[in-house]
Amino acid sequence: MDVTHKTDDEQTAARWNGPAGHAWVEAQALLDEMFKPLEDLLVEAVSAEHGGRVLDVGCGTGGTALAVARRLGAESRCVGIDISAPMITAAQARAELEDTQTRFILGNAQDHAFEPAAFDAIISRFGVMFFDDSVRAFANLRRAARADAEIRFIAWRSPAENPFMTTAERAAAPFLPNLPARRPDAPGQFAFADQGRVHRILEESGWAGIDIQPIDATCTLPESELVRYFTLLGPVGLVLREADERTRAQVVETVRAAFAPYVHGAEVRYTAACWLVTARASSTSVTPE
Repeated sequence: MDVTHKTDDEQTAARWNGPAGHAWVEAQALLDEMFKPLEDLLVEAVSAEHGGRVLDVGCGTGGTALAVARRLGAESRCVGIDISAPMITAAQARAELEDTQTRFILGNAQDHAFEPAAFDAIISRFGVMFFDDSVRAFANLRRAARADAEIRFIAWRSPAENPFMTTAERAAAPFLPNLPARRPDAPGQFAFADQGRVHRILEESGWAGIDIQPIDATCTLPESELVRYFTLLGPVGLVLREADERTRAQVVETVRAAFAPYVHGAEVRYTAACWLVTARASSTSVTPE
């Protein structure tokens, strides 16, 4: 009998190379539009004056990396990295359609062998909360950054501050008893909810000038896409794939009703409560044990 227990890192990789990764590819256009206000916060801060070598961590299907490349122009060298093969394949296809030099890497930024001091800036939109060892990961990113390069990323604050994001699983729980429980500080959507923890991770991994600011962005999606959104993505979307038709119908009816406070005519609107985190690569290299 195989009693091998997968690490958090292995479980994360399996999830994003399986149903979750394919679901994000399927919902690519919807998610890009929904999270555009947050993408804009990252893209607008990238300046060609500081160099055009930019790394997008947890790049997903490539929307943010490609937006940066468009902003910086032909001389830029944007690179995206993600552990999800389906999403990297989608990102590469998008880059080919745009005829851009943006490159995408299938790999884990925690231990990928980046060229030292290769990037002028590092960005991420919801891509840095899934590391098995966050200090090791950010130290690896520190080595990939030139001296004084900036890292700028967006991560979710707490579940309590983001009720929209947990509405589906709370409403579906009576019908789906096998929904996975969220573990505080475990790799996942809300792993960086604790501001102090984020500061410690960055400090221990060699970043300085750390600034963590709360931001509240209004995100929207068409009401016509709401059912597809919660049946495709997140914990409910994953578990619902294995449910029978009767259970699925019950979940859809109950969860759709639970989202009523966020529906405004033809639009679904909610507040994304996040951290906007910036730091710069210190001149002293740190190698965590």
